[in-house]
Amino acid sequence: MASETFNELLTRQVGNEFAASHQYIAVAVWFDSQDLPQLARHFYRQSLEERNHAMMIVQYILDRDLPLTIPGVGEVRNDFADVIEPLALALAQEQEVTEQIKALFAAARAEGDPLGEQFMLWFLHEQVEEVASMTTLVNIARRADNLFDIENYLARERVGDGGHGGGRRSGTPEAAGGTV
Repeated sequence: MASETFNELLTRQVGNEFAASHQYIAVAVWFDSQDLPQLARHFYRQSLEERNHAMMIVQYILDRDLPLTIPGVGEVRNDFADVIEPLALALAQEQEVTEQIKALFAAARAEGDPLGEQFMLWFLHEQVEEVASMTTLVNIARRADNLFDIENYLARERVGDGGHGGGRRSGTPEAAGGTV
């Protein structure tokens, strides 16, 4: 079986990013149902960020005049036994996305596609930030004496926005239809 091309992997990544967005909505709703508003707010924002990543890839595909069919997303996990489970799930999801982005970069390089490589560099940088912030959040939750320690940490610290406050930083790819 021949390996997938960069463009095929890119189309699949659109679906992966939308799936991550949906999973983060489910996590946010679970935190909301547990009366943990800071955790819920964090994951609602993470959901929007993943949606924006999908739309950045869509815009890139459109700009390159490549074929695109928007993939569907599968089921998401909605029930968790404790606060650590959804956080650990989010960390594992970010680690998986990192591997997907690394494969995309490698495919672009193997195909001699410097535009694809350049596009993926932003996502590689983004994944370092995502894995680091999710790792910190898991560690904080494991060390917390109670759930309010986690809530206070999130209220006090800027977690997951790289200090950008959700705004568009220099070099950020355009998103089809704009970011939300």
